[in-house]
Amino acid sequence: MTPLDLKKYLKPDVLSSISNLEFLAKKIVEGFITGLHKSPFHGFSVEFSQHRPYMQGDSLRYVDWKVFARSDRYFIKQFEEETNLRCTILLDTSTSMNYKSNSISKLEYASILTASLAYLMLKQRDATGLMLFDDQIRKTLPAKSVPVYIKEIILALSAIKTGDDTNITNALHSIAERLKRRGLIIIISDLLDDPQKIISGMKHLKYNNHEIIIFHIADDQELDFDFKGEYIFEDMESSDKIKTDARHIRQEYLKQVSAHFQFLKNSFSENNIDYVLIRSSQPIESTLSQYLVRRQKII
Repeated sequence: MTPLDLKKYLKPDVLSSISNLEFLAKKIVEGFITGLHKSPFHGFSVEFSQHRPYMQGDSLRYVDWKVFARSDRYFIKQFEEETNLRCTILLDTSTSMNYKSNSISKLEYASILTASLAYLMLKQRDATGLMLFDDQIRKTLPAKSVPVYIKEIILALSAIKTGDDTNITNALHSIAERLKRRGLIIIISDLLDDPQKIISGMKHLKYNNHEIIIFHIADDQELDFDFKGEYIFEDMESSDKIKTDARHIRQEYLKQVSAHFQFLKNSFSENNIDYVLIRSSQPIESTLSQYLVRRQKII
């Protein structure tokens, strides 16, 4: 992988905008090394739990010097509650994600967002994995917490081949069966599927006590339908075509789109799922930094 490949997904302006921010988990997670997040297991916080032998890289501030004076051996004080996060990023790679009315497609935008989030998580020493899906899971990278893992994630992003169809429901149910250990799941998709089925899949993930964040990527034209005159509209997944004057269908189109988005937003809120609608024309650096700042204020 060349530096050019890395810069395609890890934009300097995006990394700069999030360099001083942290991604904190709202819910209790099950981690395995020292980190930032609440856990039912052992980590570092305020209530003493037990001792463990000192390991290279541990902070000296947690060495129990009284034990050292008695035993001439280094032991670390372990406390309850603070640990690292296990995060899995689910990226929709269905054909509809290829759509673009400006300089960047939804999939390109989502890939940069995925890489930026993975970089931030790994920087925090949070175990981070990736799943690519369309009508089924196409690629799985298990969660790891080593910073160099970002290269493998970007390699997977650079090799994406879009599928023919979207079936978020099947993918989410399959993922829910695989991810038994509770943690954070970030879903990045255009959510162009049956909304009732989408919610069904989300509920399956929630049943396993995962915290879920959804970044809903939409193109400006999908939201505004600012077409004028006659067009042939083609479904990118089924290849169905319709020829019409855009002005004749704009009002009904916007009504249906608004209803679809509002249903999802309300349903996610009812199920305590964090939902963020993003236009692919929005600068990723401001979108991501604003979200992280907002998230820190409510945790």
